[in-house]
Amino acid sequence: MSSQHRNFIDGDWVESNSGETFENRNPADTKEVIGEYQQSTAEDAEAAIEAANEAADEWAAMPGPERGRILRKAGEILADRKEELTQTLSHEVGKTTSEAGGEVQRSIDIYAYYAAKASDFGGTVKESSSPTTHLYSQSEPVGVAGLITPWNFPIAIASWKMAPALAAGNTVVLKPASLAPGIIRELVEALEDAGIPDGVVNFVTGPGRSVGATVSSSPDVDAVSFTGSHSVGEKVRKQAVDDGKRVQLEMGGKNPTVVMPSADVDEAVDIVAGGCFGVTGEACTATSKAIVHEDVYEEFVEKMVDHVESIEVGPGLEDYDMGPHISESELDSTLDYVEIGQQEGATLETGGNRVTGDGYDDGYFVEPAVFSDVTNDMRIAQEEIFGPVLAIIPVSGFEDALRQANDVRYGLAAGLVTQDLTEAHEFANRAEAGIVKVNEKTTGLELHVPFGGFKDSSSETYREQGDAGLDFYSISRTVYMNY
Repeated sequence: MSSQHRNFIDGDWVESNSGETFENRNPADTKEVIGEYQQSTAEDAEAAIEAANEAADEWAAMPGPERGRILRKAGEILADRKEELTQTLSHEVGKTTSEAGGEVQRSIDIYAYYAAKASDFGGTVKESSSPTTHLYSQSEPVGVAGLITPWNFPIAIASWKMAPALAAGNTVVLKPASLAPGIIRELVEALEDAGIPDGVVNFVTGPGRSVGATVSSSPDVDAVSFTGSHSVGEKVRKQAVDDGKRVQLEMGGKNPTVVMPSADVDEAVDIVAGGCFGVTGEACTATSKAIVHEDVYEEFVEKMVDHVESIEVGPGLEDYDMGPHISESELDSTLDYVEIGQQEGATLETGGNRVTGDGYDDGYFVEPAVFSDVTNDMRIAQEEIFGPVLAIIPVSGFEDALRQANDVRYGLAAGLVTQDLTEAHEFANRAEAGIVKVNEKTTGLELHVPFGGFKDSSSETYREQGDAGLDFYSISRTVYMNY
């Protein structure tokens, strides 16, 4: 039995002006409706923006340590509810319970991190060239932050946007992806229970064309942070910059991992497979292609096929190795790319079929797929698939591998597996990606360092996470105090 859930505006849980709702279904069993959410309108978004503006001055004036106390309490509440949140996340997006639990823990850690950072937020003191001048800077919030978040890491990404925004003294209007509003609702409930003042956090569900477009284009929103597809991100960028807003966009990737002859092939297979097939490949940093030196290419392909054929696919709540896609459209997209790869002449070594029968018919399950004999100009080597599909490309040497790794429109993450120190440093310096991993899978991020991409993966304006996360949500004033 599903429940109907409301928007959170100005400290109250309210229904949309539309009087309409939309259903959220279990991707492992689409017969099950797990929640109903408000089909909000532009008017609802405007009400949330108005509430955020009315609360902005009081929240900004609250001392940083006090804001940090509220964030710390929210993190403690999330920790107390971790098991429940893990079940919600797995139920809603299809992740295995292990993957969902890791994401929830990341959200807990983010709130703890920015709770501490809130006490440090303020500015710096510098020595003046004048002996009678006290020279210092002050940091202050930009105002109202509009946050548009994706479905693939819903609570983690909402947290790494919202926590620094709140720590810096901004108020927030949050529009979650319609495929994953439930876990964000529970995050907002934790902030409410932690004592967040009315209007500081506002949560509005509904379509991007009404809610998202209003948030990104409203003159009463000062900064917009978006994570999602490149096509939607470009629309958000135009809407935001036309009004002179500060904007931050992270927009996907096509992430390579290079495997060199010095690598241990078994280790390389584990690294690439972990980066490709974890979270059903639905990660912007997922490894999508392996660029493998010809000396170890055949061995790598054979061992990768063996590894992939051992992956058990099933409902995330039962903690199989790999859960379902989140939606029918995502499943169809993966199946389409499997067909495209074969049409382009790549060899489908294993997988790529929809999983049916024995209780699977009502879920969005697919076998993880491996292609060999791929060339870098194929669509499966150039386009973001966002599913468990690996393209393996043979190369003749390091320079060839680096060239092909960089020959793509995206630049989010890139990996290298090698025991050659020179190759490691050359790759780190020359890979055209915002995140470079050596002897690690491309997925998985530390929360206290900057996150963001190059090229079409990012607006290349501001980074997320760590101190860089605070930079986006703050602006500085320099004071010369001549005494």
